[in-house]
Amino acid sequence: MAMEMQSGGKMMGFLVILLVLFIEMAAPTTASRNSFSTQTLEVQNQLKLLNKPAVKSIKSPDGDIIDCIKFSHQPAFDHPMLKNHKIQMTPNFHPEGVFGENKVASKMKPGSSRNVTQMWHLNGRCPEGTIPIRRTRKDDLLRASSIKAFGKKRHKTIPQPKSADPDLITQSGHQHAIAYVDEEKYYGAKATINVWEPKIQQPNEFSLSQIWILGGSFGEDLNSIEAGWQVSPDLYGDNHTRLFTYWTSDAYQATGCYNLLCSGFIQINNEIAMGASIYPVSSYHDSQYDISLLVWKDPKEGNWWLQFGNSYVLGYWPAFLFSYLSDSASMIEWGGEVVNSESDGQHTSTQMGSGHFPKEGFGKSSYFKNIQIVDGSNNLRVPKDIATFTEQSNCYDVQTGKGGNWGSYFYYGGPGRNANCP
Repeated sequence: MAMEMQSGGKMMGFLVILLVLFIEMAAPTTASRNSFSTQTLEVQNQLKLLNKPAVKSIKSPDGDIIDCIKFSHQPAFDHPMLKNHKIQMTPNFHPEGVFGENKVASKMKPGSSRNVTQMWHLNGRCPEGTIPIRRTRKDDLLRASSIKAFGKKRHKTIPQPKSADPDLITQSGHQHAIAYVDEEKYYGAKATINVWEPKIQQPNEFSLSQIWILGGSFGEDLNSIEAGWQVSPDLYGDNHTRLFTYWTSDAYQATGCYNLLCSGFIQINNEIAMGASIYPVSSYHDSQYDISLLVWKDPKEGNWWLQFGNSYVLGYWPAFLFSYLSDSASMIEWGGEVVNSESDGQHTSTQMGSGHFPKEGFGKSSYFKNIQIVDGSNNLRVPKDIATFTEQSNCYDVQTGKGGNWGSYFYYGGPGRNANCP
């Protein structure tokens, strides 16, 4: 009897030990708990910083929530140098003539589908005195490599047409098909860009079509202002085509961001949301849609302004954000960019533009038309000596042309991986 009790006690003790071990293995360590709570706190703080209190919120058919934020509460004014900034509500000069109030504050006719330019417009508009901001969600932040990296491009992603480095494409993982000019001082650029919804192979890849306004060297001090459309699952959580902007004053190291995801760009328009879906988009051998973008420097205040279409002056990047661009740009680039992560050891099949080569032409290949620069006299004109650049023309290519109401133009893009681009 005594032996039975003894062995039963041993068994009980053994079970207790197993239970303790199980609990220790199942329970997170103090370090992991602290790490989790720190990340949760960082995410909450960043969401609070980005998502300002809304006067009105609009649920877009594509799943976005657009918050109408009081003009004075927008992220730009978190910047210490903008606390006492005298806001410009209209540009002093415009390359196509001096603005009047009616041009800046022009309205689209309510309920007119022909005038829909972003998908959220189908479900409402933001009132006067507010600006529309795409709400950032927790999942958006968690997809980023870090909270600090959210909304930022990686270092060394600018196309360098005159680089002597043969390993450039393998170093950066980015590929381009662009037209560019770099022979004089530039004070802005304009283009009409064909809008598509290219297929993306990997969530960490993107495809974009944009204008680059560049100043400085391609080293650590590059200044860049960028605007266009992009498909970026990593940034937005879907494959919709979206209007975007970007800026940096130190080659994407510490300064700048996409859209309004940091303080910098001051938005004055209540109708167009940075980062929101563009609607509609082009279809192969079917209806074609495009957007016009104009970036120019106000010669009086020195701020860089952005216009979308013929009616929407969206806002400006204050001059103090930049070093070289506080004077002028030394290079303008127009074109496409993709990330080629080579995740399966082969070239990505992420598409650029329409996903078709320039030789296919209108309705099949994507285009930039009416390419112009702003000169030192604040006039829009056709640039001289447009050059082209692509790292691998059998993956993505570019072909320029001139004529008719398209002015200077080019077709660009491609499918990525194909028989000639393994």
